[in-house]
Amino acid sequence: MTGQTLAGLKLVIAGVAAALLLAACGGGDDGAAGPAASQTVDRAESSGPLVLTALVWAPDWSEEMHRVADAFVRDHPDVRIDLQFMIGNSVEENLKPRAATDSLPDIISVNASPYTAELADQGMLADLGQTRAWNNLLDILQREWTAPGGRRYGIPSGIATTLIYYNRDMFERAGITAPPTDFEAFLATGAALRKAGLTPLALSGAFPNMLGNGPFSYGFANAIAANVPDWRARIADGSLQLDNPQGISIFSRLRTLVEQKMVQADCLRAGYDATLNQFAEGRVAMTFQGTWAAGMLMHGRGMRVGVFVPPWNDKGQPIRPVIGSETGFAVAQGSSARHREVAAQFLDFLYGPGMSIWQGKRQNIPPFRVIASDIKGDRTLFALVDEMTRDATRTNAPGLYYSLLPVNTIEVLHAQLQAVLAGSTTPPRAARALQDSIAEQAGLAGK
Repeated sequence: MTGQTLAGLKLVIAGVAAALLLAACGGGDDGAAGPAASQTVDRAESSGPLVLTALVWAPDWSEEMHRVADAFVRDHPDVRIDLQFMIGNSVEENLKPRAATDSLPDIISVNASPYTAELADQGMLADLGQTRAWNNLLDILQREWTAPGGRRYGIPSGIATTLIYYNRDMFERAGITAPPTDFEAFLATGAALRKAGLTPLALSGAFPNMLGNGPFSYGFANAIAANVPDWRARIADGSLQLDNPQGISIFSRLRTLVEQKMVQADCLRAGYDATLNQFAEGRVAMTFQGTWAAGMLMHGRGMRVGVFVPPWNDKGQPIRPVIGSETGFAVAQGSSARHREVAAQFLDFLYGPGMSIWQGKRQNIPPFRVIASDIKGDRTLFALVDEMTRDATRTNAPGLYYSLLPVNTIEVLHAQLQAVLAGSTTPPRAARALQDSIAEQAGLAGK
């Protein structure tokens, strides 16, 4: 993952009315989405254009998604795509009502999470294992996107983490010679920037998704995962303890950013786009953002930009990385076989000929073994994330927050993060609320 609150948009891309049917594909599991995009189309049995419905989380690349859909329809003139965009604070809040009513669109944005894996095991998502995109996916990501029952249910948009992007010129102006390597030093960096008359950090307080992807994910990795080896099992059985100094510290460090005047004045009102613009326009020295936003952040207005791993560790302790998957795409099993086949074709197009359309803007890190020569991006950023990936594999580090928490707990966490940031609740209360939600969801899952 990875996104912003967007108004719902809808585009129906017109195609030529003609018969359509997929060519015979040989045997196969009825649960599979079908072969790769090279499959031809048999036009003998259809009475009209095939319409694919798509519900997509594309916070800063909706225009590019339209262009991909348009290009696909040009290549497949007997297909139409009814494209809508998710709104709200998370992918999951868009999926839950549709999954509950068994009305998932043909193509949907999903996260690699316990919730989505459960949808796959319930038979609601198709198996994408025969697509070209899946077979080029990195091994570590294939494991992450395979449900316990074995269904290969989605393909991520990229490798994902959140980093601190910083303005090198502002750091030099403040006399800062190197990025901080622990939380205490991070606060000292902020103090030096303030002394130089600069705003240290832009944080999306009005968009809790980024509070979860940023301060919470790194707080959890450094305070909990680093000290509780079986944290995954404890989330699953509801026994994870967070009303202790380690759990409280996740929230207290978020509150410290406000108390130490690390964040911009409008932090509580700043949404996703506003935060990106504040950094790209040179109004703040740092921002806590995802690798999926590198295309905008690494190329500000004449800025020299660097990145470093968020130092949410204590002094003397190693920084724990957070590495996972960006939000990706799945195909609904409830669609007809024809729809599943063509939806799989679309995903292969999205990650094949169409990839340069959207990746060139985002400059995110591709999730594939073999990367096309036209992939865009900052090689220093790519190298840093590659190093973090190796470290995460060795230490069994957690991914972003949506990949580890129960789906209903995510909504509880969002409210607590914003309340802590605003000062309307305390870190101990927030930690206890999160602990109680995890326990409650485990109890419900066990019934």
